[in-house]
Amino acid sequence: MNNLCVGLLAGLLLAIATTTGGFPGFLLGLVLGAIGLAIGAVLDGRVDLGALTGGRRRG
Repeated sequence: MNNLCVGLLAGLLLAIATTTGGFPGFLLGLVLGAIGLAIGAVLDGRVDLGALTGGRRRG
């Protein structure tokens, strides 16, 4: 699935959250989407958490 399809799917899910849950549902969907994006970036290797922790290696 390419980035265009993922963006389209995310937009549609946020639209559903807005219509069913109102503004609080929209905000919850936005926060959960950002958390999912961050987890996906870490798993893909695009974000290095070692930079946040000082990059120290044990050993």
